[in-house]
Amino acid sequence: MVEGKGLISIWFFIGVLLLVYGIIILSAGVYHLFHPPAHPVVLANLHAAIWWGAFVLLMGAFYTFRFFPRRNK
Repeated sequence: MVEGKGLISIWFFIGVLLLVYGIIILSAGVYHLFHPPAHPVVLANLHAAIWWGAFVLLMGAFYTFRFFPRRNK
């Protein structure tokens, strides 16, 4: 794909989206860590929301900073 003047890579927007989703998932996991639900799921002790949220947050940060639009290339 040829990038012209003023075009922004789609990967930058995907990175921002992953970053936002990672923040939301991680914060929900931390909230459930300190306020457990009345009826937890079977594997609640693994804290999957915290692990998955951290992974998505890191991937989003990588894509956002890697494909950040720069004026000089």
